[in-house]
Amino acid sequence: MGTDAPRTRHHGWLRALTWVLGIVLLLVLASGGVGWWTVQRSFPTTSGRLDAPGLVAAVSVYRDDAGIPQIVAENDHDLFYAQGFVHAQDRFWEMDFRRHVTAGRLAELFGESQVGTDTFIRTLDWRGIAEPEYDLLDDQARAYYTAYAEGVNAYLASRSGAELSLEYAVLGLQNPGYSPEPWTPVDSIAWLKAMAWDLRSNLGDEIDRALLSTALPAEEIARLHPDVDWSASPTIVDGLPAASAPSASGAVTPLTAGQTTTDAPTTADYAAALTSLRATLDGIPALLGPEGSDIGSNSWVVSGALTESGEPLLANDPHLGPALPSIWAQMGLRCAQPTDDCTFDTAGYTFAGLPGVIIGHNDRIAWGFTNLGPDVADLYLERVEADTYELDGRKVPLTTREETIEVAGGSPVTITVRSTGRGPIVTGIGSDFAAVAEQYPAASGAPEGTNELSLQWTALTPGTTAQSIFALDRARDWNEFRAAASQFDVPAQNLIYADTEGNIGYQAPGAVPIRKHGDGTLPQPGWTSDVGWTGEVAFDDLPSVLNPSRGYIVTANNAVTNQGAVGGPFLTADWDYGYRAAAIERLLREKVDAGEKLTADDLTRIQLDTGDANAAAFLPVVAELDLTGDAAHGQALLADWNGRADADSAGAAYFAVFWKHLLDDMFGALPEQTRPTGGDRWYRVVGTLLGEPDSTWWTNEGLGVAGRDAMIANALDEAWVEATSRMGSSSESWRWGRLHTLTLTNQSFGTSGIAPLEWLFNRGPYELGGGSSIVNALGWDATQGYGVDWVPSMRMVVDLGDFDASTWINLTGASGHAFHPNYVDQAPLWQHGETRDWPFGLDAVRHAAKDTLNLLPVAGVAPATPAPVETPAAE
Repeated sequence: MGTDAPRTRHHGWLRALTWVLGIVLLLVLASGGVGWWTVQRSFPTTSGRLDAPGLVAAVSVYRDDAGIPQIVAENDHDLFYAQGFVHAQDRFWEMDFRRHVTAGRLAELFGESQVGTDTFIRTLDWRGIAEPEYDLLDDQARAYYTAYAEGVNAYLASRSGAELSLEYAVLGLQNPGYSPEPWTPVDSIAWLKAMAWDLRSNLGDEIDRALLSTALPAEEIARLHPDVDWSASPTIVDGLPAASAPSASGAVTPLTAGQTTTDAPTTADYAAALTSLRATLDGIPALLGPEGSDIGSNSWVVSGALTESGEPLLANDPHLGPALPSIWAQMGLRCAQPTDDCTFDTAGYTFAGLPGVIIGHNDRIAWGFTNLGPDVADLYLERVEADTYELDGRKVPLTTREETIEVAGGSPVTITVRSTGRGPIVTGIGSDFAAVAEQYPAASGAPEGTNELSLQWTALTPGTTAQSIFALDRARDWNEFRAAASQFDVPAQNLIYADTEGNIGYQAPGAVPIRKHGDGTLPQPGWTSDVGWTGEVAFDDLPSVLNPSRGYIVTANNAVTNQGAVGGPFLTADWDYGYRAAAIERLLREKVDAGEKLTADDLTRIQLDTGDANAAAFLPVVAELDLTGDAAHGQALLADWNGRADADSAGAAYFAVFWKHLLDDMFGALPEQTRPTGGDRWYRVVGTLLGEPDSTWWTNEGLGVAGRDAMIANALDEAWVEATSRMGSSSESWRWGRLHTLTLTNQSFGTSGIAPLEWLFNRGPYELGGGSSIVNALGWDATQGYGVDWVPSMRMVVDLGDFDASTWINLTGASGHAFHPNYVDQAPLWQHGETRDWPFGLDAVRHAAKDTLNLLPVAGVAPATPAPVETPAAE
């Protein structure tokens, strides 16, 4: 992933709604009156009986005191119908907002300010790709999506406006004519495109290298984008230590056939064009979180040979951007009795709007996800003239289509989308791309007339992920698990596995392109067919492990294998640098090497580990310096620090401020979009430079500083001044949590800029420990401040010996309704590293139930049938 900084994006339309303040204040101040009734009227019915037209038989929905639903049905149709109904009960605004994003229809809700975003999404055509993916579903999967949509629409038929969610009351003030459309299966599938976009791997790194190439020689770019240290970083397949070997990435050759530097635009023009591109990409809604190296996950599985119970344990905590409500919705889907018509018995984490369980377990297997991060997107420089583009010396017609964007309160906007044979032209989309549309040369020198940029991305080809979810939920063993994984093509993930027979495993699925030339680290010349993709890596050639002799498998976005040493398909040149994976392996080994058996509690403790590898590299160096003044005060504070980024730690707070200043002092002269955010890549860069005390990177002429020791001393001094200003003159009152806070923010209204409205929907701040590239991965961006930008979006530990002994926690709560008791009730537990019991067996579910809702079929109303797949007429 790249290192883009997250940005707070205000909806401009809300700033014009000054008169909404009075309405909001009424809602805030009214207690027991009309305002409070408006807030509560969207709260769903969770006990008693409700008619549900289209059900075949009665369905029971059990909810515990956290409001987590467990659905029990007599057949698969009713199970997914009820899942759609319950998702709509709890999260329909979230679902509706997401489908407007994925269809490029935000302007229909929020007006002219969203036309640029819609234009970009329409250009990538997320929904247009989802439509043929629905056609690719087999009859059974199509029936599940149809049943899910039927359940959503049954709930919509019973409510409208503020009865659905408080957000509709606010939206109605600006867009009073809006009413949600019926839900469709394609609405569900399109969400997978948003997930793929947010996990698109190294596109940000590709742009970063290109921007750096305007200011630095190739050897310094390589220094700032270093290879993985194969001697120290674990790989998923082989664990620690990996054999030392050359990088698989090789030399980067961005331009091949026909390369020329004739009449190339200036470096300044090139930088402006790339910066404009980067800014536009930042402006697209990141539904899983802002792009950056901290988007990732931890997951690991331990065999029964190493556990106290003698059965496997599996842990997972995906690292995504925080959102309110959480990206995840916990749920159980089970049959009252397994039959040919009722085939599911699964529980875990779901996406509101999508049927099935994404991460979790059934009665035989458990699985977890982390982002594999292969390079699945490439940029191409294009030579476009009128409605043609150049390819091998010929002018080839661009493919074009028109899209009409409806605008709330304004006139429709018509755009023309242009595409080459590789993918859409992504320049000329709104003002952010103006510079790119005018001139976009390669740093190495592109021919005159190179004026456009196209994008090739695996998610722009219809795939089968939408079907794989059901196969995964029903898999009974390793072979069925792998068969399900083989359909999970986009986004490519690391899948870990455990089963009740004692097996543990790992599988890398996904559509991974095979390139003719290059490694995808820089834009390629689009005017020649000598570059591009020749196909995809075969599933059987992707890495896979079953029951490794070491007894555990760790995935934390680290390299799967050392490609340069062991061969195999090329996946990416931009792996995570392995700090989290190494820490997890070390903590597992410490327990095992001491002759102790691992428990579920041990895995939970590992998830919360705050050891900071970056600090561990710096502390011995700082301790040896001869310092005076404020820098000496800082040195003394760090001498007493244990190197752990705990929320109550003064040393952690000071070190974070020092790190921020050091990065700015060393790299502040880089192009703005490439400046360090402070994650794992910069740990590796600066960690290497610690061994090169005379490197020119330790020189800042503006500060009058030269050499490693002087640079560190200067940053220590600056950090003491800032820390004192922020937290007081006595370091005894300092703590990391005072700086490192999280405000849970509503994705649509939470950044309005209207304080009462944000108060209505946002919650926090919460003081937290952890940090970037730490196992407890509460990432922050050093270019922006110290606030939390990425989080473990959930945490789970599955006990294959007793599923009812498993534990889980969500970032926020089950409900998406502001002021509902389950809106953020799990957040304090999550903040303090606590988890909840996870009942799975039907007896345990019923015992934990606080509310039971019975959904009843209505006589004479038959279930809906899936829409037929259109097939071409015979010629």
